[in-house]
Amino acid sequence: MSEIFGFDAFSPKEIAARVESVGMAKARLPLVPMLMLSVLAGAFIGLGALYFVIVRSDPTLGFAAKQVLGGATFSLGLILVIVAGAELFTGNNLLAMAWAEGKISTGELLRNWVIVCIGNFIGAAGLALLVFLSRHPEMNGGAIAQEYLRIAAVKVALPFWTALFKGILCNVLVCMAVWMAFAGRSVVDKAVAIIFPISAFVAAGFEHSIANMYLIPLAMLLQAAGETGAANITWGGFFANLIPVILGNILGGSVLVGLVYHLIYRTGQGRRNEGGADSGQQENG
Repeated sequence: MSEIFGFDAFSPKEIAARVESVGMAKARLPLVPMLMLSVLAGAFIGLGALYFVIVRSDPTLGFAAKQVLGGATFSLGLILVIVAGAELFTGNNLLAMAWAEGKISTGELLRNWVIVCIGNFIGAAGLALLVFLSRHPEMNGGAIAQEYLRIAAVKVALPFWTALFKGILCNVLVCMAVWMAFAGRSVVDKAVAIIFPISAFVAAGFEHSIANMYLIPLAMLLQAAGETGAANITWGGFFANLIPVILGNILGGSVLVGLVYHLIYRTGQGRRNEGGADSGQQENG
């Protein structure tokens, strides 16, 4: 079916089959590899956030330039996850496709999400500690440290429903980036597919739970070391942000992307004439 699209990429119907097959493999990973790959993903997303904050800390850039360029640099995180291989909670919301098809159980789905989310937190928060100890935030005359504090202060002050809807919109774009990366056959294909959706969600100020697991703890470390910001950033504020953002990420990725595509391509008429879908190749994200 790829031929009708006129380029060497998997078609949307083939992507759906591949996402379902990969979801089955991901759900059944042994505990230790799943946890280790999850820690890596948390650190990878943290590295993307680190790159983003460097751009955001430059006072010479205008608003749009900061947002768009910062979003492009943040894309590093998902590129690392997809190309290097890791287990990311927000991308794994697409396991809902395999669940809806009955290929994995509710228990397997929840096991993956819980373990991967915990591992992502360990990786993201662990990277935050390493970055703090490296004194990286002191660069640019301390402007980077101040930017972390400003970003975290805005996040912890978000009302529940605002954070929820920002989380939904974020993971629609993240899961679309993962979905389109499944269409690619090369590293360049996958990187190009990732950059535009990811830079869009970052530029728009939407909320990514795993990025927040890096940004807010690092701001708390800086605050504890004597950096002053516009607001007091606490663990209470962290969880007040994280809970609605995680719920929003699940709704956006699982329902608005995974289940929608499941209904289109994996039920009834959409399942006919699948011919040639390459569902055996494993992908990460």
